[in-house]
Amino acid sequence: MIDNTAFIHPTSIVEEGAVIGANVHIGPFCWVGSQVEIGSGTVLKSHVVVNGVTKIGADNQIYQFASVGEVNQDLKYAGEPTRVEIGDRNRIRESVTIHRGTVQGGGLTKIGSDNLLMINAHVAHDCRIGNRCILANNATLAGHVEIDDFAIIGGMTAIHQFCVIGAHVMVGGCSGVAQDVPPYVIAQGNHATPFGVNIEGLKRRGFEKDALHAIRNTYKLLYRSGKTLDEVKPEIEELAKQQPAVQLFVDFFSRSTRGIIR
Repeated sequence: MIDNTAFIHPTSIVEEGAVIGANVHIGPFCWVGSQVEIGSGTVLKSHVVVNGVTKIGADNQIYQFASVGEVNQDLKYAGEPTRVEIGDRNRIRESVTIHRGTVQGGGLTKIGSDNLLMINAHVAHDCRIGNRCILANNATLAGHVEIDDFAIIGGMTAIHQFCVIGAHVMVGGCSGVAQDVPPYVIAQGNHATPFGVNIEGLKRRGFEKDALHAIRNTYKLLYRSGKTLDEVKPEIEELAKQQPAVQLFVDFFSRSTRGIIR
């Protein structure tokens, strides 16, 4: 079904069965598969491929040579009808690749809203990206990576499969991330190590002094107390009862499986 307000360039192919919303603009030489749904106001600039069981929300901008929903690179994949879901108002720049999920990973690759994926970024199967994240040029996510809200991944950075990147994290460019990065932390290097709290980013997002102070104290417990993670978890849980911003650490630890960067 194609809404009568949508524009489709005559050189593009939209397979029968695709759902194209109001005011969608599909530029020249695009290809949209039969199981694709594109929400209102989304723009495919040109030479964009959207394939598989893929749902794209409203007001996204997808630039030339991007590939969304294509067969993933997991050798176990056997053609199952796994999916990609993308929210609203994302900017997906040139040559970005976003692959469909696998049965083993839950069957879904999911990207939230208001994200910026810069040129040549790669989002592998079963990744989950939150809202208002930035993946800079050539950032590469292996399978099953989770990136929480407001995280920034620097250019040329690679993240190992199953890693969790907490909210408000900043990972510097040319890094290799092999373990989980707790919320609010600045990480850099190969392999990435912690370099303090992302204070400037938090100030820009309106964090109050009390919250910043509690986050700094939590960072000190994690990295400067000399205690193990299991030893500091109860102390962090107590801090979270007094300061809601610290609760992100508690939630993060419940999902972390690879250990945190040190």
